[in-house]
Amino acid sequence: MRTSKIALAFGLLVIASMVLSACGGGAVQTVEVTRMVQGTPQTMVITATPAPQAAGPKVLHLNTGGSGDVPTIDPSLSTDTTSVQVVEELTVGLTRQNEVTTALEPGMATSWDTSADGKTITFHLRNDVPWVRWDGSKVVQVMDCNGDPRMVTANDFVYAIKRTLAPETASDYAYVLNVIQGAADYNGGSGSADDVAVSAPDAQTVEITFTEAASYNANIAGMWVAHAEPSWVIAGDDCTEARGDRWTEPGFNEAYGPYALKEWTHDSSLTLVKNPFWPGSDSVPQAKIDEVNFVMLDEQPAFAAYEAGDLDVAAVPQSDIDRVKADPTLSKEFYTAPVMCTYYYGFNTKAPVVSDQRVRLALSEAIDRQSLIDNVLKGGQEPAQWFARPGLAGAPTMANYPDLGVKYDPADAKAQLQSYLSDTGQTADQLDITLMFNTSSGHQAIAEAIQQMWKDTLGVNVKLTNQEWKVFLKTIIDPKATPQIYRLGWCQDYPDANNFDREVFQQGGSANPCPTCGVAWDNDLYTQFKALVDQAATETDLQKRTDLYAQAEEILVNKEAAIAPIYWYTAVNCTKPYVSRTHSVLGGLEHLEKWDITAH
Repeated sequence: MRTSKIALAFGLLVIASMVLSACGGGAVQTVEVTRMVQGTPQTMVITATPAPQAAGPKVLHLNTGGSGDVPTIDPSLSTDTTSVQVVEELTVGLTRQNEVTTALEPGMATSWDTSADGKTITFHLRNDVPWVRWDGSKVVQVMDCNGDPRMVTANDFVYAIKRTLAPETASDYAYVLNVIQGAADYNGGSGSADDVAVSAPDAQTVEITFTEAASYNANIAGMWVAHAEPSWVIAGDDCTEARGDRWTEPGFNEAYGPYALKEWTHDSSLTLVKNPFWPGSDSVPQAKIDEVNFVMLDEQPAFAAYEAGDLDVAAVPQSDIDRVKADPTLSKEFYTAPVMCTYYYGFNTKAPVVSDQRVRLALSEAIDRQSLIDNVLKGGQEPAQWFARPGLAGAPTMANYPDLGVKYDPADAKAQLQSYLSDTGQTADQLDITLMFNTSSGHQAIAEAIQQMWKDTLGVNVKLTNQEWKVFLKTIIDPKATPQIYRLGWCQDYPDANNFDREVFQQGGSANPCPTCGVAWDNDLYTQFKALVDQAATETDLQKRTDLYAQAEEILVNKEAAIAPIYWYTAVNCTKPYVSRTHSVLGGLEHLEKWDITAH
């Protein structure tokens, strides 16, 4: 999924901050009192111990990792780490990925069976989970037209999958479900919902037939775009008014996961409240924290609040990392570790100037990635020579493929650009190129550093521009607005190279939604790339599979230079010692129901 973040505080989403609620118990207080004694004012100091108070609810205040609203909490429409973090707390998929080990675990399905040909998976659901909502004062169960609790059933999952695929839903992430038989035709407008091979033989059974046998099919079935959705709220029924797109708003939203939606003040904050009706399981326990409040701040003010004692967890801004490491207190709260994400610049291969592969390769080779990490990022990131992050199943590793992809090569960068300039009769300072990033002090620092590298190495003056995250996501896939160069990060949806190379860069994928925008290309190299990733998807020999992805990566970042990979992420954050938490490697997804706050 797309990430708006620089340094991940959790691994599938970046959490930037948290704050402890008011603690119970009274502290000794001193009060100065002035009174008149024989006509002369005298001041006395009175010491008092207030009566003990009951401990208040446990509240975490989190930051979404950047300014701007949460784009959506509709599972069918979510594409980014911020949105998905909220969705994953409100709902639970058929399966769930462990945020520390990446292992596939039970979600709403307690078990599943796979057919002999590997294409059909039958999921067996639990039957004790009700739909809930916030009624203005507490979380309550949702009742059906007969006055009975609405329980989560297999039909709710079937409805959600088909709603995500429906052309009128316009889900940017529907492509990931096209591995289901009949899904691609329906989503593309040439098929019927009845042809999509997902069904509910009974209330606790979901059956899905895929187009090909693949080890990651059960992961895809558990992704947020396939989470159960309340049809009676979205489309209405005999006793419930249809809310349509408004179903995600407080008061209308219905959930069934560890948390429910309490408040959402757009562009300001979003609050989740513990769902007492979630029964819990080994993989998805009952929440320990009563409320989770998300605010929407840039990294700098969020970390300032952390240092002031108002926040419990914060991503560390690049400019503060050296100071934090040297500080005797902050250094003990500092954490950094690899996460499964890649930071890159995408090229609009249809746009002026960057439509030429030589220009794209020159810009990529002129980026001194190690210098960027050492002097700007400072979080132990790794220079990325290709897209699929090492550690994913099937992804190449630096140990086995040290010369794969693209590296800092100023001499070749100059030669590539000069070849283009000689053919077009231009000079480097005449080139009109713009880089766009989503608004963030961190992204800006990276962009300015790379802008200077391009100036120093190539003599090219690249202009910088930025947009708020929600707007930016729409701009980069708009054929009429896609910038020449744009910043993105990709974090794994499941731990396989297929999720990076095939699902992001095939036409119709996340970063390639149409043939004229984003990094789309339609030449012979794309045909070769597509053949390689399609073959790798079903290859069972791991070495052969890795070799196929290595060949595809060489096309993506070098021969076609459709993107410039920049670095492989690490989590970089500080956490107060009274916060008990997991550290996710998923790059943008924490399972907050596993967190706790202890007295301090």
